[in-house]
Amino acid sequence: MRITDLLKPEGIKLGGSPKNKAEAIDQMVELMVKEGNINDKAKYKAAVLAREAETSTAIGEGIAIPHAKTDAVDRPGLAAMTVPGGVDYDAPDDEPSNIIFLIAAPNTKENVHLEVLSRLSTLLMDDDFTDALRNAKSVEEFRSIVDKAEAEKLEAEENKSYGGGPQLLAITACPTGIAHTYMAAEALEKKAKEMGYILKAETQGSAGAKNVLTAEEIKNAKGIIIAADKKIDLARFGGKQVLQTSVSAGINKPEELINTILNNQAPVLDGSAPAAAAAPADEGFVRSFYKNLMNGVSHMLPFVVGGGILIALSFLVDGIMVPDAGGSLGSATGLARFFNQTGSAAFGFMLPILAGFIAMSIADRPGLAVGMAGGFLANAGASWFSVFGSAAAVGGGFLGAMFAGFAGGYLTKWLEKQCEKLPDSLEGIKPVLLYPLLGMLGIGLIMFTVNPIFSGINSAMANMLASMGTSNLVLLGAITGGMMSIDMGGPFNKASYAFGLAMLSQSMESGDPTGQIIMAAIMAGGMVPPIAIALSTTFFKDLWTEDQQKAGLVNYIMGISFISEGAIPFAAAEPQRVLPSCIIGSAVSGALTAVFKCTSPAPHGGLWVFPIIGKWPLYIVAVLIGSIVGCAILTFMKKSAKK
Repeated sequence: MRITDLLKPEGIKLGGSPKNKAEAIDQMVELMVKEGNINDKAKYKAAVLAREAETSTAIGEGIAIPHAKTDAVDRPGLAAMTVPGGVDYDAPDDEPSNIIFLIAAPNTKENVHLEVLSRLSTLLMDDDFTDALRNAKSVEEFRSIVDKAEAEKLEAEENKSYGGGPQLLAITACPTGIAHTYMAAEALEKKAKEMGYILKAETQGSAGAKNVLTAEEIKNAKGIIIAADKKIDLARFGGKQVLQTSVSAGINKPEELINTILNNQAPVLDGSAPAAAAAPADEGFVRSFYKNLMNGVSHMLPFVVGGGILIALSFLVDGIMVPDAGGSLGSATGLARFFNQTGSAAFGFMLPILAGFIAMSIADRPGLAVGMAGGFLANAGASWFSVFGSAAAVGGGFLGAMFAGFAGGYLTKWLEKQCEKLPDSLEGIKPVLLYPLLGMLGIGLIMFTVNPIFSGINSAMANMLASMGTSNLVLLGAITGGMMSIDMGGPFNKASYAFGLAMLSQSMESGDPTGQIIMAAIMAGGMVPPIAIALSTTFFKDLWTEDQQKAGLVNYIMGISFISEGAIPFAAAEPQRVLPSCIIGSAVSGALTAVFKCTSPAPHGGLWVFPIIGKWPLYIVAVLIGSIVGCAILTFMKKSAKK
């Protein structure tokens, strides 16, 4: 397949004059529609805009390559437009873009077109090629320039040789793996050649890793440049200089990156395990914090989903077999105990995994053990008071584990820097002895000191709820339900849940239904965030990316299972829109369950325990109304932001 197979004459516009970026995208999408590649224009445009929202696809030097991979595309295609006057496309060099290529990629397993698109991306790094395109007088001449350059590129690829082996290596990768991945590789290889060096770049794109670096090449290379906007496994580069940066830096600053390696200014990874990676020069605090947090959350979620559903099943089993089990609900029968103990074991890993992978994102593999130890201590509530005094251990919960992850990661990085002064003979014992031993000791000292702070936050909020009394159940239901969505597993959520457990315990002993009504409100409030998000991603797909739509489907299961944490990735990405909508929706559900006087003798399980929920049809109505309210507010805020 050749580039001109994808770039049809009707998809080319010479001499365009869009006034701004939005108008340029509109015109490009129209060209793609004319080629007959799109089955849903609005959905395809939304996918293009969603990609632009992540970061501009303008790469500088007057070039922009918007793209989207979505099932709104029937077959792969290209559209092109020259803009003699230029258009502001948010380019990194702040210069206007005057040549734009739009890529349409179908959301299928077949990725034959990706090789063609990667070839175009590398051609666009040639100034002579892009100048010729800008000066083309006709569509036929434009396609002829592309065809001729591609033929020369293919011939050069066939004759390409790394005679004597490359002195420099690189890995390039962007989140979508369609264009920028290959452009960064081309820019680095081209600049190295100009400087008199040979550089080999491995591309980790949508079609998988290409031009893979061999063990022999890694052994002989002076260093490796990692120009990537996603996590790259560094295990094979121990003992080598490794410079980590963004894919845009690979495109725009190849000479600077190469000189950093040549001048021995890049950090050297530990001989047996990757050491802490230097943060990209253009990565701000917010982006770094979000990336590290989401690395922990993404690894934590499988434990939350699997463990939470198994625990919910234990309540369902007992609810059917022993409906009057009371406080032993969930462990009254052998089958229920099996589900409960297995689920609880998985749930027990949740906070250590969260902290461990936050620390690993900061300090690579040496940070994993330190972070997990800190997360476990946060979960256990270990403190100096529980060791040397009579105070009971009280866990710091999600907030404490998150703190442990960041503290463990940066502690490990500090240790690695200090250990650089040690003799080379000790290099081999750093990752297996010094980092874990000193790191765990340090994180232990930290968590034993700060755990009372986090547990105090939880206790203070629980006491605040208890002081409100139960005279106004509707207001209390709204407050406790809404608190379940403030931080979804954090101190507000845990304080509300702990209060509900205390009230449920009193209710079981006294026979007063008040505690069961409050527990029903709390459980309804915790179910709303995932369901509200799932509804929005299902019925308003144009507002969400493909990945978010897929994650939204999983949130249906997590929502009905009373696992609020399913909404965390969405809340972390857009807290200003997700949190208010979910809090209001949860408060509505909590208030309605109190109005309906629904009761729940089970502290977990969601709709899986509906056989034992008092007035369960009204309970489902309350959850649905709150979820719809949350979905409506979230969707309105998303649409407003989009406009």
